[in-house]
Formats: sequence, structure tokens, C-alpha cells
Amino acid sequence: MNLLSDRILNMSTSATLAMAAKARELRAEGKDIIGLSLGEPDFNTPDFIKEAAIQAINDNYSSYSPVDGYVELKDAIITKFKRDNGLTYNHNQIVVSTGAKQSLANLAAVILNDGDEVILPCPYWVSYADLVKLNDGVPVEVPTTIATDFKMTPEQLEAAITPKTKMLWYSSPCNPSGSVYSKEELRALADVLAKHPNIIVVSDEIYEHINFSGQHASMAQFEDMYDRTVTVNGVSKAFAMTGWRIGYIGGPEKIARACNKMQGQITSGANCIAQRAVITALNESPSRVQFMIDEFKIRRDLVLDLLQDIEGFKTNVPEGAFYVFPNISYYFGKTLRGKTITNASDFSLYLLEEALVATVDGGAFGNPDCIRISYAASQEQIIEAMKRIKAALS
Repeated sequence: MNLLSDRILNMSTSATLAMAAKARELRAEGKDIIGLSLGEPDFNTPDFIKEAAIQAINDNYSSYSPVDGYVELKDAIITKFKRDNGLTYNHNQIVVSTGAKQSLANLAAVILNDGDEVILPCPYWVSYADLVKLNDGVPVEVPTTIATDFKMTPEQLEAAITPKTKMLWYSSPCNPSGSVYSKEELRALADVLAKHPNIIVVSDEIYEHINFSGQHASMAQFEDMYDRTVTVNGVSKAFAMTGWRIGYIGGPEKIARACNKMQGQITSGANCIAQRAVITALNESPSRVQFMIDEFKIRRDLVLDLLQDIEGFKTNVPEGAFYVFPNISYYFGKTLRGKTITNASDFSLYLLEEALVATVDGGAFGNPDCIRISYAASQEQIIEAMKRIKAALS
């Protein structure tokens, strides 16, 4: 008899966290590792948010919070959805969770049954597929390429739909590609979904404000998609609050109530101090964090410029998030410093060991020809990292 369940034995380890752990091990050995693997802003949480948390501590917020979030935080989320996205929700449509990852896990748990299919445009965030499989669903991967800016076409969506299709999951801006679906592109996908009214859409918009295109569109903004779309968001990325662990959803009341019920048996309410701080964050204008977005755009342009000078990297121009997702299949089959590169995993490990630069294998995101490079690092680190990579591949 196995000590551990088949569920955990069949689950993949998060590739981003695994690479971060490997990088920490090498640093502990005294190696100067430049980390370009984690999806975490390298800025501090803004002071006005920290001050709100301190005030909450002084005000003795230390008791269990409501399972689905404080009313005042729901008010702030409702205001944010209306202000930034033109979406109107009520309190019963909002659920606050311990990070957007828990929001996604809740959705998979309350919607999927054995054999239900979930369409995942590739590349997708590393946890999507395992969250689906953990809840007895079947991930249906739809491959995309640099030629389409890693965006799924309506024709691809139509071809992927079967009688077993239950959900479509996507992120925009996308982790890992940085691609941003325009309003027109989402409308074209919605026209396909209009023919299949039982499919639920999960729109992961956690990188909403880190958007260089100047436009952010939500699937739920279309009247015919509002009642079948769950919008997932949080404060980790735009507000540099990854460790505060607050995410939330807005969606159909029936689904929100189910997520509340599920969360009540798993974690109950999210951290009370973090929730009080997020009230302040969301009630402020997004312009308060524009300085971070401006810096990310400078870094994006820097990375793309430096990658052009390295043989074998094919890139597009990502319009959001803080990643580039170059195709590095040029190196497959080649031997570098005695090491044969057969796939993106080999390539990423080679860069870690030979260039001392941590990246992430694109196979974990559903695209085995690419690697993910995070530019949530200083310009000096980016310049040094690209210099090392170029030298290691020369």
C-alpha cells in the first residue's frame, strides 16, 4: 500500500518554485545566481498600503474574517471592477481568497466533474493544468506560436470544443508570454462561445495593470458573456504584494456561493490584516503604482534589445506582465560545453549551471520550445544576466 495518495503522486511540482529552490541551493553554495525565474515584482509594497496594515494591527484586527471577505473589502472590489473594467457586481458575486491561486483552485473544485474538459490556450500559467487534473478534469491544450503573439484564434477554439468541454481558462496579460487579448480578439472568441452556451470562462486578469498596450479588456464586459464568466484578480503583481496573499473573483452568484462553501471547509477567510490593507490599495487610483509599470516597460525593451544580440533566440514583443518567452529550439540537438541540449528543460538547466542565470522551462507552461525569462529584476541584473547567457552560448 502506498503511503501517499495517487493524487499527490501524479501532481507535477511547480516549475517556477522548483527552479527558485534550485537557485537558492546554488546561492547557498556561494554561487552568484541571477534569478530571472520567479513571477514576483522586485519593488517594495507601497508605503500607503503598509501604513493601512499597521493601522489595522493597531485597531486590533486579529479575529477570524468572514469566509468570503470583509464587506468593506468587497465594496472596494466592486468599486475597482466598475472603475477599471466597467463590470457591475454585488456582494454575493465576490469571494476573497488567499491569493488568486486559491481562487482558481476553488473554481476547479466547484465546477469540474470527472472527465470534464478545460481548454487551455498554450502557453498557460504552470498551475492551470494540475489544478484541472487534481479535480478530475482533462486539460485540452491549444498550441499557439510567436506568429500569433501566443494568442488562440477563434478557429482553434472552435476546433478544441467537444461535448465534454466545461470551461475555458486563459490569462490576459498572459503569464508566461506577456500577450494581451484586445477587445476585438476577445469578442471573436466570444462569438464562438455563443454557440456553446454551457461553457464557463475563467478570465485570469492578475496582471491587468502591468499592461503596455494602454488597453485592458475583460470577457465579462460583453453582455452575452457576463453570466458565464468568472473574472479572477488580486493584488500580488501590480501592487507588489505577493506575500500578502489576497486574490478575489467576480462572477455568477451561484459559482461565487459554491466557492464560499468550498473555502469554508478548506481555509476559511483570508488573512485579516492583509484584507484591511487591500481595501486601501483598491480604493486608490491605479496611477499610484504607475511608476512600477513604467519601469517594467523600460526593462522589457532592454531585455528584447539584448536578446537580439544572442544567436538562436526568437522573440515577439509582449504587451504586458513582466516576462519574455523566447523560442530557443535552435539549440535542440546541439552540444554546448559537453552537454547536449535536447529540450527546453535541458537548456534552462544549462543556463543555470553555466551562466548562473535562473529561467524556467517553457514545457511547464505548455510550450516545450520556449523558456520564460522574468524581467522583474534591476536593469543592472538584466544586463549582467544577458551578458552571461551570451557568453555561455558562444
